[in-house]
Amino acid sequence: MLDSKIFTLLKVVETGNYTQAGKALNLTQPAISQHIRALEVNTGVKIFERVGNQLILTREGERVVECARAMLSLYNNMKTDLADQATGSLSLNIGVTHTVESNRISEVLAKYASTNPGVTVKLITDTQNKIKEKLKNYELDFGIIDGKINDPLLNHMQLDMDSLMLVTAPNHPLAEKSIVTVDDIKKEKLILRLPNSGTRNLFVASLEARNISIDEFDVILELDNIATIKNLIRRGYGVSVLPKSVAIDDMKKRRLTALPIENLSMIREINIIYTRHFTHPELLQEISRIYNDL
Repeated sequence: MLDSKIFTLLKVVETGNYTQAGKALNLTQPAISQHIRALEVNTGVKIFERVGNQLILTREGERVVECARAMLSLYNNMKTDLADQATGSLSLNIGVTHTVESNRISEVLAKYASTNPGVTVKLITDTQNKIKEKLKNYELDFGIIDGKINDPLLNHMQLDMDSLMLVTAPNHPLAEKSIVTVDDIKKEKLILRLPNSGTRNLFVASLEARNISIDEFDVILELDNIATIKNLIRRGYGVSVLPKSVAIDDMKKRRLTALPIENLSMIREINIIYTRHFTHPELLQEISRIYNDL
């Protein structure tokens, strides 16, 4: 049902040249060229430019590819939905940010799937921007992100509120305090999320609001995996600024301590985001109920 030229275009983008795309699709190179030329004629734009031996997408070509991916996702979604209807099942592709994955949400989704026969969940972890992009391209059914959502193409439902805190090992000298200061943190070795993460951006923005630079801190390690950061903290390699939600279980087991930071307000939302085409609003309500119960 989907035009074969769409598959050809996406395979050329994936492989970077006509020859490899032809081998993958069992087509000759002239046939690949003909497909791309037909797409250019139909769209009225030039999709690729050749720079040396490289094929480079034009600005218009990037938009064509974006739409082609959305068309392929819609086609695959249609096949999945029809198969689900025939078997009475439900397949969900859900995107979550790294922080949310480290929250209780994985347990919530596992509980939802285990208590609803026929439901299968594929959990995809990515950045907030990537999740929004995949939603718009119909690659995800919905997403769960940390942070506000101000996108007119996406609906959202607030799931929770969270706050950033200083996280230390329970035997760390700062753990005896009820609140820490920025000056306290400047004396410590910091293990932080990567600069493009929502957690890091919120921390830096809160500092800058007080005319404080992140360069004034002793940041010894930057990485994306929250579980690894928590493990390094427990083993005494440093402290971190993390959402309280990701440390709650460790706090209950007295493996970590989370402390508020004086004069830094770092509160943010956790939101479920989805497109207007999403057809299972009752599912989101059920996930919210399970989340709050846990």
